[in-house]
Amino acid sequence: MWLDRLAGQASGSGSSTPQSISRSFSPLPRRTSSNLSPYVTSQRQGPSPRGSSLSLVSSESSASLLTSSRRPNGTGLKQTSAPVAYPTDSIETLEKLLGKISSSTPAADSDILDSDFDLEFDFGGLSIKELAASQDDTNAPPPTSNPRRPSDYEGDQTKFEDLHRSITACDDILSSVETNLTSFRNDLASVAADIESLQARSAALNKRLENRKEVEKALSPLVEELSVSPEIITKITTGHIDETWPKLLTELDRRAIAHKKKTNETRQSKATSDLAPLLEKLVQKAVERIRDFIVAQIKALRSPNINAQIIQQHNFLKFKELYTFLHKHHSQLAEEIALAYMNTMRWYYLTQFTRYEKALGKIKLHVLDKNDTLNHEETTRMASVLSARVTGPPHDAFNIGRRIDMIKASEQPALSAFLAEEDKATHYLEVPFRSFNLALIDNAAAEYTFLATYFSPSLSFSQISKNFNYIFEPTFEHGQTLSKTLVSETYDALGVMMCIRLNQQFAFELQRRRVPAVDGYVNATNMLLWPRLQVIIDRHCESVRQLTSSTPAKASKSAAEQAKVSAAPHQVTQRFGQLLHGFLSLSADAGDDEPVATSLQRLRTDVEAFLTRFGHSFGSDKRKTARFMYNNYSLILTIISDTTGKLADEHQQHFEELKTAYQDED
Repeated sequence: MWLDRLAGQASGSGSSTPQSISRSFSPLPRRTSSNLSPYVTSQRQGPSPRGSSLSLVSSESSASLLTSSRRPNGTGLKQTSAPVAYPTDSIETLEKLLGKISSSTPAADSDILDSDFDLEFDFGGLSIKELAASQDDTNAPPPTSNPRRPSDYEGDQTKFEDLHRSITACDDILSSVETNLTSFRNDLASVAADIESLQARSAALNKRLENRKEVEKALSPLVEELSVSPEIITKITTGHIDETWPKLLTELDRRAIAHKKKTNETRQSKATSDLAPLLEKLVQKAVERIRDFIVAQIKALRSPNINAQIIQQHNFLKFKELYTFLHKHHSQLAEEIALAYMNTMRWYYLTQFTRYEKALGKIKLHVLDKNDTLNHEETTRMASVLSARVTGPPHDAFNIGRRIDMIKASEQPALSAFLAEEDKATHYLEVPFRSFNLALIDNAAAEYTFLATYFSPSLSFSQISKNFNYIFEPTFEHGQTLSKTLVSETYDALGVMMCIRLNQQFAFELQRRRVPAVDGYVNATNMLLWPRLQVIIDRHCESVRQLTSSTPAKASKSAAEQAKVSAAPHQVTQRFGQLLHGFLSLSADAGDDEPVATSLQRLRTDVEAFLTRFGHSFGSDKRKTARFMYNNYSLILTIISDTTGKLADEHQQHFEELKTAYQDED
């Protein structure tokens, strides 16, 4: 029985102890029995694949079973060994050992030689204490295990039964898994067959789709030319006119052109013949709805207090393709609608600017008549509201002062009608002139831009210019009348010159906006202003010549009276210097062909002639005469010294030479 084997193994293991004791000590590590076995297996214990309840035997019983199952040389014979008698007296054993060592060891010299120091001991990398401890462990007898009794295994019966039931359940589960895997494999085969069938059908469908696409690509242009979508028909006949209408009209026009080309062919299809009435009715309906829409917008322009530019931007320009379509398919109706628009805008601008001119007419203006010349002695000034004269605040007809700010502030808007009616201050004539013409130029430029954008390319630019002139003709005439009223009786040379510069700015602005249709009005205004300026300059020259002729050529006073005459600058010199300063300030950007240069030269010649003749009143006192001339020319040069431009440089150089000449004589 295997229990007897366990007993024999236990006795055999006990007999191995003396052999290990009788082994000689060595510094090398001891080889264990596992290293000597030809079958080396790992004895590492790991977690059991099942629970602790499924363990067959305990670790102790397993060790005893493994120990008892070993046989030398792989034989099944029972190994027996006689028990070894251990000596009971340790002193006797020690004496025996020492006697053997002393008898087997040769005698050595008592002296220590130099070669003894060359001895090397191999302790296997261990210290002496570690080596001694390892020898003690190897000499210790192996532990003995007590054999288990049969009654010890009766307690494991329940564990074995649980293990059996678990194995049976695992077999059932594995059988079910096998069945499911078999069914799954069959299903996969069926799915693979279905996939192959679907791939074949998909390839066939793709081929049919490609064929249909090729046919559709070839037939789609023809089908589109011979059909009109229901959305286009519904939108044009009953839909609201919105941002989509221009696209719909473009599409309808394209189909109409394509149908016309098909109609001109010798061979026509039935589809082409059936489409002709539909396209004709659809075009007529579109023309009718466009007519009603544009007429409604024209009526809105006649509403009171309406801003025409807002309607033009949101209701006309936004749907400019509608008029193009109308002019293309019904040109006569388009011309009638254009004429209705022109009549409406003609009335609109004339009404608005007539009302604005009345508001500007309430502004109080300084009145400068023929007495406001260089030789005038009065200090009071008159003011008027256009032609009505009333006593106004004093003013200086020869000093430009801050009036030039109106020329520099080109971005300043026109005076509104409400502010013009409520303004109580007195202004010069350039204020109403600038406000009216600035508003007129802005509205004219906006209207011309609208006409060129809305009516082209239906109308040529020459026809658009004619339509523009028809709209603004009465308004331009009204502006000419206002300008003529402002400057016809005035002698304000600086005011007229400022109106000329403002009119030039308007011309430059029209060129920048590319509005050539207003050039006629600007040129007509220039033809009105320049002659009036020449009349005013001639009046100043005549007044200076009258003063010169009234001055005696020789001194008629006594020496005492001549000594009392002051050599200070004359009043005419002061006024001429201020007037010249104003003209030069307004001509800073003038070129070589500046028309006012000739007028200023004539006036300067007359003033110099007057000063020369007045200097003769000092008689034989040449030094005082030279001082008088020097003071007058020095004053003029001082007044115009801050002016710039080519014309200003010429006058400054001229008076500098005169000043230097009389300074040398003095």
